[in-house]
Amino acid sequence: MFKKLTLFLAFAAALAGCGPFWVDPYIVVQESQLNWVEIHYYNLKRTPIRRIAVYMNGMGHVEVKKGTSERVSNDFAKRYREDEWRDLSVRRMDVDPAHIKDLMQNLVNHGLLDREKTGRKADKDAYDRFIAVKANINNNTYSAQENIFEVDPDLAEQLLDVIREFDNPVAK
Repeated sequence: MFKKLTLFLAFAAALAGCGPFWVDPYIVVQESQLNWVEIHYYNLKRTPIRRIAVYMNGMGHVEVKKGTSERVSNDFAKRYREDEWRDLSVRRMDVDPAHIKDLMQNLVNHGLLDREKTGRKADKDAYDRFIAVKANINNNTYSAQENIFEVDPDLAEQLLDVIREFDNPVAK
């Protein structure tokens, strides 16, 4: 009898919204200067490795770093004597915050904040491309050093679309 009552109370508490174990990863993105997404892409087919990093925040500020230098993805890189040290270009632009909100919503809709995907690996062992993402959207954070191509190829393609949009923008 006591076990049934405990089970019923636990079920009722979960239905009432008291369950802290699951957070809906598919949120509605709000325009906020605190929202940001940072994407790092490496082309491993080329030597030296080509790197691109895109940072965008909710106010519409976008920064694109590109080159073979480690500084593309690590501002504190120490290998300044290597040949690639100076191969870095940085471009900053301001975009309509509503457009950034739409991009972030698209990434959320494709599972950016879905922690259920963490740890899932694809069948292919070796990848020629690496993409990682960090984000804070509506106080929901995501940060992992895993290759998104291995975990979620659909999300990886969406992230690549964001990179392509800002890597070679078309002037209007």
